Amino acid sequence: MTPPPLCIADDATFWPWLRWPEFAAWPGREQTVVVLPVAGLADWGLGQALDAEETVLMHVLRAASQHRPAGLALLVAPPLRFVAGPGPGCAFAVEVPVAQALIDEVAASIAAAGFRRIVLYNSSPWNEELCDVAARDLRVAHGLQTFCVNLSALELDFDADRHPDRRRLQTLLAGLTAAAGGEPAGEAGEILRAAGTRLGALLAEIQGRAPLPDGGRIIPVSP
Repeated sequence: MTPPPLCIADDATFWPWLRWPEFAAWPGREQTVVVLPVAGLADWGLGQALDAEETVLMHVLRAASQHRPAGLALLVAPPLRFVAGPGPGCAFAVEVPVAQALIDEVAASIAAAGFRRIVLYNSSPWNEELCDVAARDLRVAHGLQTFCVNLSALELDFDADRHPDRRRLQTLLAGLTAAAGGEPAGEAGEILRAAGTRLGALLAEIQGRAPLPDGGRIIPVSP
């Protein structure tokens, strides 16, 4: 029996599917963009399963990876599922310091492997501020070049108070559910491709940024 997949991912860029010899010979580690997905578990009133955030998050990331611009060196870590979730519809949430410590631990492991650019790619409205703070602290503590991309910036916002019209999101989720993990058809497929293209462009832009000076070391300001 074939085991179920860890998550929706592009096999060519999914970190767990790479063997240690491939990492040992990996070229251009400092220019490689490593994506760390952050997905909450919650009932957002869309009539979908609690993992709806991860479903959208990872399908969009897989589309971006499969159709990424030429030259974009990309690695994708497994999604972090146990994050902050203070809302009444959230499930399996942890306290904010625990969630931040988890992000730090995984990012430190990525840094130990020699990679310097990390994107916190988040689906949860409850974790947008957390990711901003975590990215700043990773820069300070580990000298990493960190970035944040939220699904809400791709016009796929789960927060009904902030974005009452969630038709695009509902259409995409319905299409993904009907496709059972495959490529959705019709309008849902168009929404997925547009979001994937937008995300791929953002990741390419991140790769094009100049590396941090002095290897990311923060130099104290002289009085």
